[in-house]
Amino acid sequence: MDNRKPLKTWLDFDQQLELLKTRGLHIENENRAKQYLQRIGYYRLSGYFYPFREFNPENTFSRLNTFQKGSTFETVLALYIFDKKLRLMALDALERIEMAIRVDVAYTLGKRSSDAHQNSSCLHGNFVRPQSNGSQSKHQKWLEKYEGLVSRARKQDFVRHNLEKYGCLPIWAACEILDFGALSMLFSGMKYEDKQIIARKYHVQNHNEMEQWLRSLNFIRNVSAHHSRLWNTNITERANLSANFPQDPYWSQLKNDRAFAYFCVMQKMLTVICPHSSWSKRFDALMETFPKNPIINLHMFGLPENWQLWDLWEKPQPDNIVK
Repeated sequence: MDNRKPLKTWLDFDQQLELLKTRGLHIENENRAKQYLQRIGYYRLSGYFYPFREFNPENTFSRLNTFQKGSTFETVLALYIFDKKLRLMALDALERIEMAIRVDVAYTLGKRSSDAHQNSSCLHGNFVRPQSNGSQSKHQKWLEKYEGLVSRARKQDFVRHNLEKYGCLPIWAACEILDFGALSMLFSGMKYEDKQIIARKYHVQNHNEMEQWLRSLNFIRNVSAHHSRLWNTNITERANLSANFPQDPYWSQLKNDRAFAYFCVMQKMLTVICPHSSWSKRFDALMETFPKNPIINLHMFGLPENWQLWDLWEKPQPDNIVK
């Protein structure tokens, strides 16, 4: 017996607007609301509607289709704009972090061999050995992804030059075509002592925690780059943050399933990469723009009380600011 429900019926923009009104969403300017439905789309906005929907009294893990009292389209739109700016903040930091980690990996592996990324002797045994079930090694899987990235980048001058002259890319050129996921995976395959060198640069005590950081940041990067909702998303690639800073009580307050924890990781790394950046100040200013409404709050983002008193978020000096 097929218990699946039929797909929902297509609605035009006027019908979408009427549906929201019948469910209790206050819409002050219907023409403006309709323009945003046409521009952003009902389905994308539905993720921002969700926290304003009424709780199901029979199941606290689900919501009704009707909106809570005080829910307005303007607040939903302000939340969407806030989240868009939050994603741009993340991408701004992650671009700098990705570039720095590329240099770190290329420089450290390059000491071992110019082709260290393809040379199993330069990587950790657990990365290059076949899996216990006889399947491909992690390195072989990485190489397959890497070859795909090389193929996509063949028309770039430096890629074509190296392939024509040497038949392959040296590690310092190879790192330039890696995406954050491939870079994170290559870091995980490095020898322990090499990973530890990079981890200590960012004041991370253990290279395993550095691996976790990079996996989590890659998750944030993917959410941001694909324009998905970030402010209250559930982080599935979680890092153990407090273990690295046992003497700092602020880290133990962070919820590793919420995005703010990884903005703290970004800020921690940026203090090494570009210590005079105004990124933290701009992040602080963005938090002030969070829409004022009793239904939603920044605790859903993972922001703890008095977070601005934490030394990590100390404001940069005005001189020699790097934007």
